[in-house]
Amino acid sequence: MSTGRQPSLTEAVMEHVRSAVIEGTMRPQEWYSVYQLADELGISRSPVREGLLRLEEAGLLRFVRNRGFQIIPTTPEDVAEIFSIRLALEVPAAHRAALRADESFAAEAAELRRQMCEAAERDEETRFFAVDQQLHGIVLVAGDMRRGRRIIDQLRVSTRLLGASTAGRSRDYADIIGEHDPIVAAILDGDGPGAARAMREHLEATAVLLVGQALRHAERTEDPQELWKQLRAGFDS
Repeated sequence: MSTGRQPSLTEAVMEHVRSAVIEGTMRPQEWYSVYQLADELGISRSPVREGLLRLEEAGLLRFVRNRGFQIIPTTPEDVAEIFSIRLALEVPAAHRAALRADESFAAEAAELRRQMCEAAERDEETRFFAVDQQLHGIVLVAGDMRRGRRIIDQLRVSTRLLGASTAGRSRDYADIIGEHDPIVAAILDGDGPGAARAMREHLEATAVLLVGQALRHAERTEDPQELWKQLRAGFDS
């Protein structure tokens, strides 16, 4: 018999909406009905409204009573803020993980890498990036940042609004796997500074690509690298 806490109806609503955003079945700026969502989930409207209000607080959607809700599109400025938070949490987590990781981390990281390679071979983008998220998650947990993992999992939903992945002509699956390899290798070698450096390089490369995607969505013409630098000004001071 499982002793784990079962998610509440409100939490189930939040997870349903997050999944719909990731899968693309809910799109930015379209209006969705609270009543229809309640019927779809087979629950009353009260937990649906509560879940939507919580997601509104997280910045994922706009909830208007008696009208419905809209998913909020992610802007370049949002990307910069999200990745500044990720850098603040994941870089020190990688450093700390190098001081604490054990054999179970090594085994789990190897298995997740195998799954990423398998998803890449099958061109399964959704699965690939789900495993990518798990890999970042175990680094955070190894660095004793379990709350940080929950925060970052929520933030990644917003950046997924920009598209299924950052894989494309500028970098492919192999490149992304290759960016993770030095992070894991440094952690397993007990090299804290090296793990932090590799994590920073990976996150910043991803951030620039997502800033570029957000610019294209907004039909803006700024240079992604320069805009990232401008938006990051002051965060490292």
